[in-house]
Amino acid sequence: MTLSTTPTAEEAAVVFSQVSKRFTVNGEDFSALHDISLTLREGEFAAIVGASGCGKSTLLRLLVGLDREFDGSIKVDGHPLAGIGADRGIVFQEHRLFPWLSVRQNIALGLANDSGSAAEHARLVQEHIELVGLKGFEQALPHQLSGGMAQRVAIARGLVSRPRILLLDEPFGALDALTRRQMQEELLRIRSRRTVTMLLVTHDVDEAVFLADRVVVMHARPGRIHDIVALDMAHPRDRNGAVFQEQVQALVGQLSEPVNQPHHNPISLS
Repeated sequence: MTLSTTPTAEEAAVVFSQVSKRFTVNGEDFSALHDISLTLREGEFAAIVGASGCGKSTLLRLLVGLDREFDGSIKVDGHPLAGIGADRGIVFQEHRLFPWLSVRQNIALGLANDSGSAAEHARLVQEHIELVGLKGFEQALPHQLSGGMAQRVAIARGLVSRPRILLLDEPFGALDALTRRQMQEELLRIRSRRTVTMLLVTHDVDEAVFLADRVVVMHARPGRIHDIVALDMAHPRDRNGAVFQEQVQALVGQLSEPVNQPHHNPISLS
């Protein structure tokens, strides 16, 4: 297991500095995130793993700009976060396609706030239809697509505005095991063709090890970073290989440690 090093300011695409988030639940103060400090490199694929309730999705909501009430700071390219922006796209677990719109029209929604011409929008939509392997399905409606195909549309919609950062909130969680693996491979193929910083939230440790450059392990109550692990393995990765399986088991072991027990070598990337 190799611990990651802090990216330099020039390398950093996103910087979380001592980010905390609290909610009021049934009149009681609840800490969802506590003192999160994390730096994402330009072009990096990072994954966050942890049990339900550890704040993984809350962290994504803060970064995409859906929730602006938090303590600490979040910077993108050195600038404080200023709400939702075209520089950040997001893909959810449910594809959230409009059932009355075609594949082409659903993807085009990702350009709703783009000032380009109609011709430029049409070119971008077609480019991303082909990027996710859906050429020939431009006019198909969501009910005519498989689950994997619908999620490809959602990924294309998240990428069509050319964001530099793509956030993935359990994007394959609703798919069957075979389709999920196919979509993981598809995501790596897309990444090889597009320079984009990706941050994935997942409960699946195998998925995190297959896809990511670094894995952020979170514990709950309150949500906090337990460890950050660099994966020094070239792609494509052999899921059945000894190194891969050893890494999966090491991360599962960390997730199984008592919540209030600090990791033996915790690190901060502030």
